[in-house]
Formats: sequence, C-alpha cells, structure tokens
Amino acid sequence: MSQVSKLNLKKLLIGLTVVVIIAGLITYRYVQNQQQDNVLTIGISPPYAELLQTVAKEVEKDGIHVKLVEFSDWQAPNVAVQNGDIDANFFQQSVFLKNAVQQTHYDLHAFGIGSGSHVGLYSKQYKSLDALPKNARVVIPSDPVNSARALILLHRAGLIQIKDIHNELSTLQDIVANPKQLKFLEVEGPQTALAYDDADLIFGFPHYLNMAKKADPHSALFLDPVDKKYAILFVTRKDYVDHDKKLETFVKAFQNSAKVKTILDRDFGTGMWFEGWK
Repeated sequence: MSQVSKLNLKKLLIGLTVVVIIAGLITYRYVQNQQQDNVLTIGISPPYAELLQTVAKEVEKDGIHVKLVEFSDWQAPNVAVQNGDIDANFFQQSVFLKNAVQQTHYDLHAFGIGSGSHVGLYSKQYKSLDALPKNARVVIPSDPVNSARALILLHRAGLIQIKDIHNELSTLQDIVANPKQLKFLEVEGPQTALAYDDADLIFGFPHYLNMAKKADPHSALFLDPVDKKYAILFVTRKDYVDHDKKLETFVKAFQNSAKVKTILDRDFGTGMWFEGWK
C-alpha cells in the first residue's frame, strides 16, 4: 500500500473515531436528560424525610421516581429551587414564602399545599402561665416569620401586648406591654425544643419536640388556633414545567395517603396537625 493510501486510511479511521465519539456523547447526554426528566427532586427539612419518603414509595407504581434532598437550614432549599437544582421544596408556609420572596426577589410560588401544625408555649418548670415569674426566660425562633408568630401567640396568651396582632412580621420592638418583664432569647427554629430543659418557657413546634424527645406536644400551656396560612407548601419556580404531572401526582398522593396521616399522628401528635388543603 502506498504512503498516500496509508495516510488517507489513517485520516478515514480518525474521522470515523471522532464521529463515533460525538455520537456516543450525544447519546449519553440524551440518556442523562431523559433520566433527569424521569426523576422528581424535592428538597426537604429532616422532620419531613420519612413522611415524603412514604409518598415517594406510593407514587413508584405510577412510574414516578422521587429523589429527596435534605437541607439543615431554612434558606438553602429556596436557593436550590431558584437555581433549578431541584424541582420543588417542602419546608415552609405561606408567610415564610412571602417574606423570602420579598427579601430575595426569587421567582417562587406555591405549587401545592400540605399539612400544617399547631404551635404552643411549653415549660418544664411551670404548670401554668400564671406561675411564670418576673424576668422569666422565654425562647423564641430567630427568623422573622416564626419570631412574629411566637410574639402573636404570647400576645394571645396574655403574657405581652404587641402593636398589631395582625402584623405577620412583628418584632421584639413592637412589644408595647410586658408586665412580667419577660427576657427573650432568639435561636434557630429547630433549636427551640433543645432549650426546653433550661428556659422558663419556649415557643415549640410539635415535631421538633418529638424529635428531641423533650416534651409531649399535647402538654402545651397554650396552643394557637388552626390557621391554614401556616400549612407547609410544595414550592416551585413560577416557570416550572411539571412534566407528566409528576409533582401534581405526588401532591395528590400526599393529601390522600392513609400512611401520611398515620405518620403525622405519630410525629406531631393526634390533633396537633391539620390538612391545609381543605
């Protein structure tokens, strides 16, 4: 074979190799995209892991594969949805979402509604609110929305007065009367349960009290009324496209699952949670 023929053959083989590699890359990307399209990814807080994993198993029969991503804080899940890293998140209620959108200008909205829970005032030391001494130490959440929710509850309980009980972002500066001269300590929401042993009074979430094994959620000295705006939401970007109605199917399964109700009764306490979609 001449040198020219060998050279042409070599070029042909290199060309074919390049074509095969490109075709392989295209096929790989296509398969990857198809696999991603077939997976519904939801960001959650740890207390909701078992709850949503139960729903994930239930929708497998519909050909829907769900990946749950746990976040330890209350900011990262919205960042992940906004950036398109996950399809949706499930950890926040409408007041929290509204405040987050105002603060960040993220393009997020409520896709569906889940369950909500009561919150309450708890004390290891005292059996009634009247027994609280002057200068009692009261632990409340540090984030603006749940801090305000705690102040509203304390107002309803008659321990303080705030300027406007309808202000969903009331702060400590809005307290206009504090007859017991309560001392407030702000901590991250999930940490309020851990303060149960040391504080005189805490604003508590039933599921965090159960997780920390600190107190029976039913032992609250004062509970808030049912308020649907505090139901936990399935949140997506406004431009989210729900391919094959995967998320819609998941939300409906959550709302109608007997297993979900059993877990909520166990983790929050019977009568301590409500159906936000009804």
